[in-house]
Amino acid sequence: MTLHNLMARIFCLISLLILSLGFNPCTALSWKNASLVEGGIQGCRPSPHPFSLCKSEAEAFGYPCEDHKVTTEDGYILSLKRIPHGPSDGDNSTDDENTRPPVLLFHGLMVDGISWLLAAYDLPAVLQFVYDYTGGQKVHYIGHSLGTLIILAAFSEHKLLHLVRSAALLCPIAYLDKTRSKLSRVASQIFLAETTHFLGWHEFNPFGLVAREVLLLVCGNPQVDCRDVFSALAGPDCCLNTTTTCAFLQHAIQSTSVRNLVHLSQMVRRKGIRRYDYGNVKANMKHYNQTRPPLYNLSSIPTHVPMLLMHGGQDFLGDVPDTRHLLKTLVRNHEKDNIEVIYVPDYAHADFVTGFNAPQLVYKPMVNFFQRH
Repeated sequence: MTLHNLMARIFCLISLLILSLGFNPCTALSWKNASLVEGGIQGCRPSPHPFSLCKSEAEAFGYPCEDHKVTTEDGYILSLKRIPHGPSDGDNSTDDENTRPPVLLFHGLMVDGISWLLAAYDLPAVLQFVYDYTGGQKVHYIGHSLGTLIILAAFSEHKLLHLVRSAALLCPIAYLDKTRSKLSRVASQIFLAETTHFLGWHEFNPFGLVAREVLLLVCGNPQVDCRDVFSALAGPDCCLNTTTTCAFLQHAIQSTSVRNLVHLSQMVRRKGIRRYDYGNVKANMKHYNQTRPPLYNLSSIPTHVPMLLMHGGQDFLGDVPDTRHLLKTLVRNHEKDNIEVIYVPDYAHADFVTGFNAPQLVYKPMVNFFQRH
């Protein structure tokens, strides 16, 4: 990409931002129908504050729920929710909880913990907290979307293995160069995330001014159908109803670091799975002691680690060709008793966590897998 083209796109983005100043700053962009609506997602009740998630989503259905805070090595404070037992176990709540194996659910990009009631420092901090809190029990890990890439990267460097008992990976994200998401591909090709970072924005708020202008730029491309932005990004979900859609959309579109988006864009443009590219030799040398970011070697993941991988035929992000590339890398040498693959032809990205039939197609096989390991 030439400097001239980069500057042209920067000026284009600046111009759109200036033109947009006449809009009401309280207006929210609906990712479900690409329309502007007052007060949030149309037809859904207002989203509760993330720290009230226990009361609004878990306790409302009879589940006990605890709030915990975890501080990462680089100083960020994470909110962790714990459901110690089911609603029918109230009389046994005083039993030794260390006999119950812990399960950690790690959500994807721009999502919070509601996706289960529906990077590099976060996962080690949370896993260590759960391990310590449960008296040194290894954790059954469940990751969705970006939550799968994080654990795969750690396993490839033989990290966190002493904390994890098994891993269930839903919509595994690793290779992205064949993604079916035209929205992601167009945004990557025009270096949109890099331009946003260059202009000084470090947080991407999907309901903010920058996100609106980003969508205007991408949706101006005839390849991208923005009548349903979420489907354009992640694929057409087959099995959501109004209740689950509202619950998901109230929480699913959360702010994230612009660098996360830059890294994902780099993965779409390039083959292989590399660490974040800082964009110049000096910065890469400082962080990696080499001019290019190093590759994650997924073939080095220990073959004894129990892993369940589940993917869908309509998923645009964890698309079938890229997922098969991942499976070929993992399954080829893995111990046969320690790896399982489940393919759901009709499922897209969100179906795996919010589909009305996910308890039968996803959660039941996952629980059976954990029981065997």
